[in-house]
This record gives sequence, C-alpha cells and structure tokens, in this order.
Amino acid sequence: MAIDVKRAFLARGFAVAVAAVVAVGGLAGPLAPSPAFARGPESVADLADGLIDAVVNISTSQNVAEQRQVPVPQMPEGSPFQDYFDEFFGDKNGGGEGRGGGEPRKVQSLGSGFVIDSSGIIITNNHVIEDADEIVANFNDGSKLKAEIVGRDLKTDLAVLRVKPDKPLKAVKFGDSMHLRVGDWVMAIGNPFGLGGTVTVGIVSARNRDINSGPYDNFIQTDAAINRGNSGGPLFNMDGDVVGINTAIISPSGGSIGIGFAIPSEIAAGVVDQLRNFGETRRGWLGVNIQQVTDDLAESLGLDRAKGALVAGVTEGGPAAAAKIEPGDVIVSFDGKPIHEMRELPRLVANTPVGKAVDVTVVRKGKEEKLSVTLGRLEEGEKLAAAAGDQGAAEPAPVKVPEKVLGLTLGALDDDAKAKFKIGADVKGVVVTDVESGSPAADKRIQAGDTIVEVAQEPVSKPEDVAAAVKKLKDQDRKSALLLLANPAGELRFVAVKID
Repeated sequence: MAIDVKRAFLARGFAVAVAAVVAVGGLAGPLAPSPAFARGPESVADLADGLIDAVVNISTSQNVAEQRQVPVPQMPEGSPFQDYFDEFFGDKNGGGEGRGGGEPRKVQSLGSGFVIDSSGIIITNNHVIEDADEIVANFNDGSKLKAEIVGRDLKTDLAVLRVKPDKPLKAVKFGDSMHLRVGDWVMAIGNPFGLGGTVTVGIVSARNRDINSGPYDNFIQTDAAINRGNSGGPLFNMDGDVVGINTAIISPSGGSIGIGFAIPSEIAAGVVDQLRNFGETRRGWLGVNIQQVTDDLAESLGLDRAKGALVAGVTEGGPAAAAKIEPGDVIVSFDGKPIHEMRELPRLVANTPVGKAVDVTVVRKGKEEKLSVTLGRLEEGEKLAAAAGDQGAAEPAPVKVPEKVLGLTLGALDDDAKAKFKIGADVKGVVVTDVESGSPAADKRIQAGDTIVEVAQEPVSKPEDVAAAVKKLKDQDRKSALLLLANPAGELRFVAVKID
C-alpha cells in the first residue's frame, strides 16, 4: 500500500495537521553501551520544564464564503417553480440567495511555534499561518498576543512572526544540527489535537531525508510522536538548543506512526535571519538547470561512477554563463565541498551569500576543470529566467531530408514542425517526428515533439548531423549516445541512448 507524506496544511473547516519536536539529546561523546543507557534517559522532566514556556500554540482564523452544497435545479426560463426552488435550496444551504453562496464564516486552525527572541519573535511553519486573517500566539501561562507576519518562505515552509509583549519572553536559540547523530534522543513539546503543552520523546531516526516537498529537502527524521496541531514546533538537542522545525509526517491514517520530519537548523537559521532582516529571502543563484547523473549517463560523460550534478541548461546572462559553465558539464565540487548527489547542489548554492566568488569544479568531456563563479541572487535570477523564456530566437535553416537514427525518425525544425508539435520559438536543434516502439530511445521515454539539441555535447542543427555524430560514437566503440533533449516548452534534459 502506498503511503503518502502528509504535510500539515491550512484546510477549510479542519484543524491544521501540525507537529513539534524537542530534542533531548545527542551525547557529547561516545559511551560504552550499558543496560541503563539502552533504556533511554531516566527522566526529561527538567529539560521539559525549562523549555515549555518558549513553545507557543498558534491559532489562526480565516473568513471564508459558505459554499452551497446542494445544487439548485434549473427550470425553463419563466417557470413558476424557479422561485420556489431558489428559496427551498437556499434554506438547505444555510440561507442566502439560492443561486449564490451563503454568509462568510470563520474557520479556526491550530499549530505550534517557538520564541527565538525575547522581544517577541516567533518561528513557525508557513503552512500554519498561510491565508490567515488573524494569528494569535497562546503562551503556556495562558496569556495571548496577536501576531503579525514579519516574513515567510514557501520553499522551506518557514514563517517569522512578531508579537508585542509587556515583558521579555522566554526564548530559545538555534543549535548545531550538522552533528546530530542517528540515535540521539529527542523530545517534542507542542499542541497535538489542541492539547497544548504535550511532551513526547523519541530519537533521531535518520538524517538528510528527501521527501520531495521542496527544492531544499534535507529533513531530520524522528520517531517522537508528532500529530495534528504540532507543525512549526522546535526540535531541541540535549542542551536545549533548537536543531530542527517540524513540518511533516508519513501516516496512512493522519495520526503518528513514528515517522516525522523536521527542517534542520542549518537551513532554518539562515532563512530566519534573512526574513527578520529583509522580510524576504536572499539566496545565492548559480543559473543552471541540473539533473541526476545516472549510471548510464556517467559512462557517456566519461565519469568513473555516477556522481555530481549534470548541467542540462545554463540561464543566459546568469552567473554560470559568465563563468563559461556549459550544458553537459558535471559539477562535482562547489566552494570546496564535494557534490555526491544532484540534490546537494541547490542547498549549497542557496546557503551561499549573494555576490560571493566561489570555485566550481566541473568534469567536461572527461576532464576536470576549475572555474570561478560570482553568485547572483536567486529571486532576481528567477525573474531573468522567466523573461528569457518569453523571448524568441532565430530559426534554424530548414532541412528536408529526414533521417532515422537510434530508433528515432528525425526532421528539420522548421515552421511546420514547430506548429505541429507546438515547439517554442527559442528551441533549436533537430526535431523527433516518430519513435520506434521497443527501441532504446523508446525505453528512455523520448517522444515525438522532443528536439535533439546536442549529441555527445556537440550541437546539431539538421538530421544529418545527428546521424554523423552517432556513427562517430559507434566507430569509437561507445556503448551509448549522450543526447541533450528539449521538450516543446524548451526544458532540457540529458539522456543516454544505447547504440545498437
């Protein structure tokens, strides 16, 4: 049975599913196993007592229009029964006009958060406060304060709130999540199902989890009980420092089955600082589209094994283009840090200051090269990339002679082909007009309407270029041909196709 990751979210008419974890601890150094230690800590009462006042319950309200649930039958125009139906079904749906919605109603939702600055700065998940008309922080002593949004970030699901207390609040600070170990004890304090001040204990079950929730997934996994009402709460280490912010759970039922996920402080701390200082994020930007290096791609790229991030496209006018990074390059090191998997690169780039010059090591046609890149700002880069996608480009010269290579029927990328397959004006190369069933190309999910931009990292502009490039690879006893493909929208990807 498939199990979905259930992210807590603001839903109409329902409390938000939320989660808070408080860590009790990674040990300062290795200890010899003992029966007492194997049973876990004897008590976490002192730790909980010292932290509980810094954990808050977040309640939100949102005004939504009442939706009609029973459709009103439509009679022929002028029918004397129409007014009767309008009145009857209007009453069934809570009053109001039969053809319209009812009166607005207020929807309440619950979540968790924690105070990071005694002056009144609170951290929570963005999904806890998203679309809220009113946000209230409920403290452990029973007091309540209205909160305003300082800034929020959709990519990491974080939000910074501000309240105005009469006296300094109990606050906690971010700690070191990089050195958390699997097996370290953790403790949750939160607001599950509206039961505020609830404490649960577990361990760090795993690190560096990717649950496909965003571009910077690097979650801490814990088995500390996390349920509806806990999202946005803190994950503490043994010293009472915040090492994570809880965001999601895996559960077939919606309740805790011991698999919860927290955003590590190494990611959260930088985002929170930017939101506090600027009200928005200012992430580093490289200006490349990347994809995973698979085993078959590694062979075609001249790598000894699958590693790094394969550059599928370079944004014109971006930092990578200025540094002469090219499609087909494999980024294996960024700012002195090795790139083992593709997903590591976006996090490293985003956490690097805008304007910093960094060394980037790439493998190009089997040889390593070191390039220097000055990072731009991601938010500005996204606007540049969107603008570039709207610009047209010169069309390649039409080629009338079709070729069949690797199970692909190829044709010229002329006006007729662009119109037939709805290919963007800025796409260049050789269009695929048909794919032979059961061919290696079909196995790689190449489709009619895809455009071959490069073969073996060399650009092609007509079908004969593709045929000649594949023949050259075959003469060199290469097992596969590395194709750079563009879909009709111009999105690029590399594919290694077996040579028969």
